[in-house]
Amino acid sequence: MIRTLLFSISFLMLLSFAPDTTEKHLKNLRQLTFGGDNAEAYFSPDSKHLSFQSNNPKWGLSCDQIFHLDIAKTSKDTSLRPALISTGEGRTTCAYFMPDKKHILYASTHKSGKDCPPAPQMGKKYLWAIYPEFDIYIADLKGKITGQLTNAPGYDAEATVSPKGDKIVFTSTRSGDLELWVMNIDGSNPVQITRELGYDGGAFFSPDGKKLVFRASRPNTEEEIKEYKELLAKGLVAPTSMEIYTCNIDGSDLKQVTHLGKANWAPFYHPSGKKIIFSSNHHSQKGYDFQLFMINDDGSGLEQITSESMFNAFPMFSPDGKKLVFSSNRNNGGTRDTNLFICDWED
Repeated sequence: MIRTLLFSISFLMLLSFAPDTTEKHLKNLRQLTFGGDNAEAYFSPDSKHLSFQSNNPKWGLSCDQIFHLDIAKTSKDTSLRPALISTGEGRTTCAYFMPDKKHILYASTHKSGKDCPPAPQMGKKYLWAIYPEFDIYIADLKGKITGQLTNAPGYDAEATVSPKGDKIVFTSTRSGDLELWVMNIDGSNPVQITRELGYDGGAFFSPDGKKLVFRASRPNTEEEIKEYKELLAKGLVAPTSMEIYTCNIDGSDLKQVTHLGKANWAPFYHPSGKKIIFSSNHHSQKGYDFQLFMINDDGSGLEQITSESMFNAFPMFSPDGKKLVFSSNRNNGGTRDTNLFICDWED
């Protein structure tokens, strides 16, 4: 059942930000969420809606759940709580609209238990949990699950849909490593398309549906390989060394786009299909300063897109190419909150 509790943030807190000359591509920037961690916001095929994940404690959440919002309505009144799409149980991630605009796919652990699986214990390195309980589901806009697309042992998540409406790419450990797989829109015929040791994930299709862009780690030394395999056996990965890659949807013509060092991730194709926007901390002396950058798909022409705050990630262009949505910790009043921001894009 979709809950309709309101944000405690009123409409008066909807802000338009003064233009920043170092963020020249971002026009009419405005904030859509207020509180908690809000991330991986992705447009519907008609560019009018967003799916995203949030752990906003004001909504009674202990870990990420999937929501859907109407951009026009939320832009007018941010006190409206977005509609809950996931079950409210377990942990979820990586929602994406299906071609019919009436369904959303996402990964969830809810079948293995109602509680949130525990977050990883951080040591000297920042770690991501690769929960083997994740499977990929489809739900309608009222939150009713209408299908399950994966049921193989191990992690299945990070699914996105081709603009052509025929294929889904996702990350899976079913072959023993974190690899990219492509399946038909109904979940049939899953095919492995990456095979090198390392984490291949966060993939998106090019605007013409012929290519993929994704993040990948490539442990090379004996020590790096040993650490990677030991962490993976524990359901963990250290996402501190990743670069951006592209390939055809069958895995051919694999190319490394960035050679920047540190963590380069959350890539998405520019509407032209010739450039890639992504998040990176390669420029940072301390490590935790993630800004959006854009680069040509041949690795040339690196350009910094954001400069405000210390975290900007998960950028996505609207299918009509007019808008950009991303997550940022700007304007969070000194808290750790990460919120969704939308703007008009200007090349």
